[in-house]
Amino acid sequence: MQRVLSSYVFSNRKLTPALLAEVQGAGIGAVELFCLRTHFDYHEAQELRDLAGWLAGHSLKVHALHSPTERDSGSNRQSGIPLSISDLERSRRLEAVDEIKRALDVAEYFPFSYLVQHVCSSRDEADPRRWDAAFNSLEHLALFARQRGVTIALENTPGEMATPHNLRQFLAETRLGNIKFCFDTGHAHLGEGVAAGWEIMRELVVTTHVHDNRGEDKDEHLLPFEGTIDWKATLRAIGRELPLVLELKAEAVPEHPLEKIVGVFEKLEKATAGTGHAARASSSPDR
Repeated sequence: MQRVLSSYVFSNRKLTPALLAEVQGAGIGAVELFCLRTHFDYHEAQELRDLAGWLAGHSLKVHALHSPTERDSGSNRQSGIPLSISDLERSRRLEAVDEIKRALDVAEYFPFSYLVQHVCSSRDEADPRRWDAAFNSLEHLALFARQRGVTIALENTPGEMATPHNLRQFLAETRLGNIKFCFDTGHAHLGEGVAAGWEIMRELVVTTHVHDNRGEDKDEHLLPFEGTIDWKATLRAIGRELPLVLELKAEAVPEHPLEKIVGVFEKLEKATAGTGHAARASSSPDR
Protein backbone atom coordinates (compact mmCIF):
# COMPACT_ATOMS: atom_id res chain seq x y z
CA MET A 1 0.00 0.00 0.00
CA GLN A 2 1.30 3.43 -0.95
CA ARG A 3 1.20 5.89 1.98
CA VAL A 4 0.23 9.35 0.69
CA LEU A 5 -0.77 12.25 2.93
CA SER A 6 -2.75 15.27 1.76
CA SER A 7 -1.37 18.50 3.19
CA TYR A 8 -5.01 19.52 3.74
CA VAL A 9 -4.58 18.43 7.36
CA PHE A 10 -2.00 21.22 7.73
CA SER A 11 -3.83 23.81 5.59
CA ASN A 12 -4.05 26.22 8.53
CA ARG A 13 -0.23 26.27 8.62
CA LYS A 14 2.39 27.41 6.13
CA LEU A 15 3.79 24.54 4.09
CA THR A 16 7.56 24.57 4.53
CA PRO A 17 10.42 22.16 3.84
CA ALA A 18 10.65 21.72 7.63
CA LEU A 19 7.03 20.54 7.79
CA LEU A 20 7.58 18.18 4.86
CA ALA A 21 10.69 16.84 6.62
CA GLU A 22 8.46 15.95 9.58
CA VAL A 23 6.12 14.11 7.24
CA GLN A 24 8.99 12.23 5.65
CA GLY A 25 10.45 11.43 9.06
CA ALA A 26 7.16 9.76 9.98
CA GLY A 27 7.69 7.21 7.20
CA ILE A 28 5.29 8.71 4.66
CA GLY A 29 6.61 8.44 1.13
CA ALA A 30 4.48 10.91 -0.82
CA VAL A 31 2.17 13.90 -0.43
CA GLU A 32 -0.71 15.64 -2.15
CA LEU A 33 -0.28 19.41 -1.84
CA PHE A 34 -3.42 21.46 -1.21
CA CYS A 35 -3.46 24.67 -3.28
CA LEU A 36 -4.45 27.37 -0.81
CA ARG A 37 -2.12 30.35 -0.99
CA THR A 38 -2.05 30.92 2.76
CA HIS A 39 -0.75 27.33 3.00
CA PHE A 40 1.11 26.69 -0.24
CA ASP A 41 1.70 29.77 -2.39
CA TYR A 42 1.85 28.26 -5.85
CA HIS A 43 2.12 31.80 -7.31
CA GLU A 44 5.43 32.50 -5.59
CA ALA A 45 8.43 31.45 -7.70
CA GLN A 46 10.98 31.60 -4.89
CA GLU A 47 8.82 29.49 -2.62
CA LEU A 48 8.48 26.91 -5.40
CA ARG A 49 12.23 26.95 -6.08
CA ASP A 50 12.95 26.39 -2.38
CA LEU A 51 10.50 23.51 -2.25
CA ALA A 52 11.86 22.01 -5.47
CA GLY A 53 15.39 22.17 -4.09
CA TRP A 54 14.36 20.40 -0.90
CA LEU A 55 12.43 17.71 -2.80
CA ALA A 56 15.40 17.08 -5.10
CA GLY A 57 17.58 16.24 -2.11
CA HIS A 58 15.11 14.00 -0.29
CA SER A 59 12.99 10.95 -1.03
CA LEU A 60 9.56 12.51 -0.44
CA LYS A 61 7.53 12.59 -3.66
CA VAL A 62 4.67 14.87 -4.71
CA HIS A 63 1.95 12.50 -5.85
CA ALA A 64 -0.64 15.15 -6.71
CA LEU A 65 -1.85 18.71 -6.27
CA HIS A 66 -5.35 19.51 -5.14
CA SER A 67 -6.69 22.28 -7.36
CA PRO A 68 -7.60 25.58 -5.65
CA THR A 69 -11.22 25.66 -4.46
CA GLU A 70 -11.66 29.33 -3.59
CA ARG A 71 -10.95 32.65 -5.26
CA ASP A 72 -7.58 34.23 -4.60
CA SER A 73 -7.37 36.98 -2.00
CA GLY A 74 -3.58 37.07 -1.80
CA SER A 75 -1.08 34.98 0.10
CA ASN A 76 -2.01 36.27 3.56
CA ARG A 77 -5.75 35.65 3.75
CA GLN A 78 -8.51 33.34 2.54
CA SER A 79 -11.49 34.58 0.56
CA GLY A 80 -14.00 31.82 1.29
CA ILE A 81 -15.52 32.53 -2.16
CA PRO A 82 -15.84 29.36 -4.29
CA LEU A 83 -13.70 29.06 -7.41
CA SER A 84 -15.62 26.93 -9.88
CA ILE A 85 -14.97 25.65 -13.39
CA SER A 86 -18.74 25.30 -13.84
CA ASP A 87 -19.63 28.84 -12.78
CA LEU A 88 -22.46 30.16 -14.93
CA GLU A 89 -20.84 33.60 -15.04
CA ARG A 90 -18.26 33.46 -17.84
CA SER A 91 -15.81 35.95 -16.30
CA ARG A 92 -15.72 34.04 -13.00
CA ARG A 93 -15.33 30.75 -14.84
CA LEU A 94 -12.38 32.08 -16.84
CA GLU A 95 -10.88 33.34 -13.61
CA ALA A 96 -11.13 29.80 -12.23
CA VAL A 97 -9.46 28.32 -15.31
CA ASP A 98 -6.61 30.84 -15.13
CA GLU A 99 -6.05 30.10 -11.44
CA ILE A 100 -5.96 26.36 -12.07
CA LYS A 101 -3.43 26.90 -14.84
CA ARG A 102 -1.24 28.69 -12.29
CA ALA A 103 -1.42 25.57 -10.14
CA LEU A 104 -0.57 23.32 -13.09
CA ASP A 105 2.49 25.47 -13.82
CA VAL A 106 3.97 24.12 -10.57
CA ALA A 107 5.03 21.16 -12.73
CA GLU A 108 7.74 23.44 -14.17
CA TYR A 109 9.43 23.32 -10.74
CA PHE A 110 8.85 19.71 -9.65
CA PRO A 111 6.86 16.80 -11.11
CA PHE A 112 3.52 15.48 -9.93
CA SER A 113 1.19 13.02 -11.61
CA TYR A 114 -2.34 14.26 -10.89
CA LEU A 115 -4.35 17.41 -10.35
CA VAL A 116 -7.41 16.61 -8.24
CA GLN A 117 -10.24 18.81 -9.48
CA HIS A 118 -13.75 19.65 -8.25
CA VAL A 119 -16.34 20.38 -10.94
CA CYS A 120 -18.59 22.46 -8.68
CA SER A 121 -19.31 23.56 -5.13
CA SER A 122 -21.41 21.37 -2.85
CA ARG A 123 -24.37 23.75 -3.09
CA ASP A 124 -24.60 23.73 -6.90
CA GLU A 125 -27.59 22.11 -8.55
CA ALA A 126 -27.11 19.63 -11.40
CA ASP A 127 -27.95 22.23 -14.03
CA PRO A 128 -27.17 21.22 -17.65
CA ARG A 129 -25.67 24.69 -18.15
CA ARG A 130 -23.12 23.94 -15.43
CA TRP A 131 -22.09 20.73 -17.15
CA ASP A 132 -21.63 22.67 -20.40
CA ALA A 133 -19.48 25.18 -18.51
CA ALA A 134 -17.44 22.39 -16.92
CA PHE A 135 -16.87 20.83 -20.35
CA ASN A 136 -15.62 24.13 -21.80
CA SER A 137 -13.25 24.58 -18.86
CA LEU A 138 -11.94 21.02 -18.85
CA GLU A 139 -11.45 20.84 -22.61
CA HIS A 140 -8.87 23.59 -22.23
CA LEU A 141 -7.40 22.46 -18.90
CA ALA A 142 -6.94 18.83 -19.96
CA LEU A 143 -4.69 19.85 -22.85
CA PHE A 144 -2.81 22.34 -20.65
CA ALA A 145 -2.26 19.59 -18.06
CA ARG A 146 -1.15 17.01 -20.63
CA GLN A 147 1.55 19.39 -21.89
CA ARG A 148 2.94 19.41 -18.33
CA GLY A 149 2.76 15.64 -17.82
CA VAL A 150 -0.22 15.87 -15.48
CA THR A 151 -3.55 14.01 -15.56
CA ILE A 152 -6.68 15.73 -14.21
CA ALA A 153 -8.63 13.56 -11.75
CA LEU A 154 -12.23 14.66 -11.12
CA GLU A 155 -13.35 14.11 -7.54
CA ASN A 156 -16.80 12.99 -6.41
CA THR A 157 -17.98 15.67 -3.98
CA PRO A 158 -21.03 16.19 -1.73
CA GLY A 159 -24.18 17.59 -3.29
CA GLU A 160 -26.36 16.64 -6.22
CA MET A 161 -24.02 17.52 -9.09
CA ALA A 162 -20.65 15.74 -8.75
CA THR A 163 -21.97 12.30 -7.81
CA PRO A 164 -20.19 9.19 -9.12
CA HIS A 165 -23.07 8.55 -11.53
CA ASN A 166 -23.07 12.10 -12.91
CA LEU A 167 -19.29 12.22 -13.28
CA ARG A 168 -19.25 8.88 -15.11
CA GLN A 169 -22.05 9.98 -17.42
CA PHE A 170 -20.29 13.29 -18.06
CA LEU A 171 -17.10 11.60 -19.24
CA ALA A 172 -19.02 9.03 -21.27
CA GLU A 173 -20.88 11.78 -23.12
CA THR A 174 -18.00 14.22 -23.62
CA ARG A 175 -15.19 11.71 -24.26
CA LEU A 176 -12.70 14.18 -22.83
CA GLY A 177 -9.13 12.89 -22.97
CA ASN A 178 -6.61 13.09 -20.12
CA ILE A 179 -9.43 13.10 -17.55
CA LYS A 180 -9.72 10.39 -14.90
CA PHE A 181 -11.23 10.12 -11.41
CA CYS A 182 -10.25 10.62 -7.79
CA PHE A 183 -12.49 8.40 -5.65
CA ASP A 184 -13.34 10.02 -2.31
CA THR A 185 -14.51 7.50 0.29
CA GLY A 186 -16.01 10.01 2.71
CA HIS A 187 -18.00 11.83 0.04
CA ALA A 188 -19.31 8.54 -1.36
CA HIS A 189 -20.40 7.52 2.15
CA LEU A 190 -22.50 10.68 2.39
CA GLY A 191 -24.21 9.82 -0.90
CA GLU A 192 -25.05 6.47 -2.47
CA GLY A 193 -22.52 4.59 -0.35
CA VAL A 194 -18.88 3.64 -0.83
CA ALA A 195 -19.49 0.31 -2.55
CA ALA A 196 -22.01 1.73 -5.03
CA GLY A 197 -19.91 4.81 -5.78
CA TRP A 198 -16.76 2.76 -6.30
CA GLU A 199 -18.47 0.38 -8.69
CA ILE A 200 -19.54 3.30 -10.89
CA MET A 201 -16.16 5.06 -10.93
CA ARG A 202 -13.60 2.28 -10.57
CA GLU A 203 -12.59 1.81 -14.21
CA LEU A 204 -11.28 5.38 -14.38
CA VAL A 205 -9.95 5.86 -10.83
CA VAL A 206 -6.25 6.75 -10.67
CA THR A 207 -6.05 8.19 -7.15
CA THR A 208 -8.11 8.40 -3.97
CA HIS A 209 -9.09 10.50 -0.98
CA VAL A 210 -9.45 8.37 2.12
CA HIS A 211 -11.30 9.64 5.19
CA ASP A 212 -14.29 8.79 7.34
CA ASN A 213 -17.50 10.34 8.66
CA ARG A 214 -20.62 9.30 10.53
CA GLY A 215 -22.85 9.40 7.45
CA GLU A 216 -24.95 12.24 8.85
CA ASP A 217 -24.63 14.83 6.05
CA LYS A 218 -21.50 16.29 7.62
CA ASP A 219 -18.25 16.09 5.67
CA GLU A 220 -16.08 15.52 8.74
CA HIS A 221 -12.85 14.17 7.18
CA LEU A 222 -12.19 11.94 10.18
CA LEU A 223 -9.46 9.35 10.54
CA PRO A 224 -10.51 6.03 9.03
CA PHE A 225 -12.17 3.74 11.62
CA GLU A 226 -13.53 6.75 13.57
CA GLY A 227 -16.74 7.02 11.54
CA THR A 228 -19.18 4.49 10.11
CA ILE A 229 -17.54 3.42 6.84
CA ASP A 230 -17.04 -0.34 6.52
CA TRP A 231 -13.29 -0.27 5.94
CA LYS A 232 -12.89 -4.00 5.45
CA ALA A 233 -15.31 -3.90 2.51
CA THR A 234 -13.90 -0.61 1.22
CA LEU A 235 -10.31 -1.86 1.17
CA ARG A 236 -11.37 -5.13 -0.42
CA ALA A 237 -13.00 -3.16 -3.25
CA ILE A 238 -10.15 -0.68 -3.81
CA GLY A 239 -7.42 -3.31 -3.57
CA ARG A 240 -3.70 -2.73 -3.11
CA GLU A 241 -2.65 -1.02 -6.32
CA LEU A 242 -4.08 2.46 -5.86
CA PRO A 243 -2.44 4.92 -3.49
CA LEU A 244 -4.48 5.59 -0.35
CA VAL A 245 -4.33 9.37 0.01
CA LEU A 246 -5.30 10.28 3.56
CA GLU A 247 -7.22 13.58 3.46
CA LEU A 248 -8.09 14.84 6.94
CA LYS A 249 -9.31 18.05 8.49
CA ALA A 250 -7.06 19.55 11.15
CA GLU A 251 -9.87 19.23 13.70
CA ALA A 252 -9.82 15.44 13.19
CA VAL A 253 -6.31 15.19 14.65
CA PRO A 254 -5.85 18.23 16.94
CA GLU A 255 -3.04 16.63 18.97
CA HIS A 256 0.00 14.65 17.75
CA PRO A 257 -1.34 14.50 14.17
CA LEU A 258 1.56 12.64 12.57
CA GLU A 259 1.63 10.04 15.32
CA LYS A 260 -2.07 9.33 14.78
CA ILE A 261 -1.73 9.45 11.00
CA VAL A 262 1.07 6.85 11.06
CA GLY A 263 -1.04 4.71 13.37
CA VAL A 264 -4.00 4.74 10.98
CA PHE A 265 -1.77 4.00 7.97
CA GLU A 266 -0.51 0.94 9.87
CA LYS A 267 -4.08 -0.08 10.63
CA LEU A 268 -5.08 0.34 6.97
CA GLU A 269 -2.08 -1.71 5.85
CA LYS A 270 -2.96 -4.48 8.27
CA ALA A 271 -6.56 -4.47 7.06
CA THR A 272 -5.49 -4.36 3.40
CA ALA A 273 -3.19 -7.35 3.87
CA GLY A 274 -6.20 -9.46 4.74
CA THR A 275 -8.40 -8.41 1.85
CA GLY A 276 -6.59 -10.03 -1.08
CA HIS A 277 -6.55 -8.44 -4.51
CA ALA A 278 -9.87 -7.01 -5.63
CA ALA A 279 -10.74 -7.40 -9.28
CA ARG A 280 -10.22 -4.08 -11.01
CA ALA A 281 -10.17 -3.01 -14.63
CA SER A 282 -7.03 -1.32 -15.89
CA SER A 283 -7.06 2.43 -15.48
CA SER A 284 -3.66 3.65 -16.53
CA PRO A 285 -3.60 7.43 -16.82
CA ASP A 286 -3.93 8.76 -20.33
CA ARG A 287 -0.59 10.58 -20.47
